[in-house]
Amino acid sequence: MVAANDDAEEVDATLRAVLVDVLGLSEARVAQFDESTPLFGALPEFDSMAVAGLLTELEERLGILIEDDDVDADMLETYGSLLTFSKAKALR
Repeated sequence: MVAANDDAEEVDATLRAVLVDVLGLSEARVAQFDESTPLFGALPEFDSMAVAGLLTELEERLGILIEDDDVDADMLETYGSLLTFSKAKALR
């Protein structure tokens, strides 16, 4: 099961990198994010315009396809919910 854990850590690292690159957040700030860190609606940088860029980058970097009906407010609410979604898509 080491490979699955490594893959999960890679998804986490990729998601953090996308948040830095797309939202312009500092690496130090994003490194502090945990499961309960609020995102959409809490970060001024993460507005509705940024959502499309974030999802596009996740698709590219993780090699996944995100359908319109996959996206909802709950999935974007916290770092943990976005990470769970990203892992579910990437680790299929």
